[in-house]
Amino acid sequence: MAISTAIGYATLHDIFVRGRDLSKDIIPNLDFVDMVGLSIFGKVPEGNFKRMINVLMVTSTDHGFTPSSMCARLTYLGAPESLQGAVAAGLLGAGDRYLGVTQNVAEMLQSESHDIAVDAPQSAFDARAKDLLVRYKQQGKRIYGVGHPIHTDGDPRVPSLRAISRECAYYRSGWRLLDALEKINLQEFGKHLPINGAGAMGAIAADLGLDSKAARGLALVGRTAGLVGHLLEEAVTPSAPDMWRVVLEKETSAELAARGGKA
Repeated sequence: MAISTAIGYATLHDIFVRGRDLSKDIIPNLDFVDMVGLSIFGKVPEGNFKRMINVLMVTSTDHGFTPSSMCARLTYLGAPESLQGAVAAGLLGAGDRYLGVTQNVAEMLQSESHDIAVDAPQSAFDARAKDLLVRYKQQGKRIYGVGHPIHTDGDPRVPSLRAISRECAYYRSGWRLLDALEKINLQEFGKHLPINGAGAMGAIAADLGLDSKAARGLALVGRTAGLVGHLLEEAVTPSAPDMWRVVLEKETSAELAARGGKA
């Protein structure tokens, strides 16, 4: 039985990735975004497409103390010898609520906008947005890409991501439907749920025509760098012991309360 991969292989003297010589061709000529594109998509991204791929990874790199960075720091507290384990722990928390939402948004927008022409009148996207909101509510499904626990008045990343998408000619059906969802949600249902960063990234991924899993993958690539930064900081100025201390203090307070305040 032959076991093979189209990604890459090594011989005694050479290493190849997607058919290109790593030592003689790739290392001298490609930057990291080029290499990411070559590995994931099988080709080097160019022009505005490359810029948008770069934007996706830059946007996802860090957002301060999030469940993923906190999980990584706490894992490092228990296993400081395993940087890779702490990074992996942080990435494992990238799911349908945090970071991985990019994939869910891309899937939703691709599915709901595939039959609407990019240059269709805005009324077509507004009508689809209203229909989607009604259907999802009836089915008890979550609308991905809107609302944020911190940026309740609007995610500061979104205007920049929208502007770059327009500049690069990637403001297409995905973006138009997502913007319509925010507008119709407020106008028709009185709900102010601004587009969040993951929503904007999902719209970009949809308008780039990416496989939705690649959208999550690119977010993970970006967040990996951010987690390494958190862990290098954790090694010098630890925060995880304080996180653990908060839990212990709450447990102690709860136990005392259960005993009627008697130690």
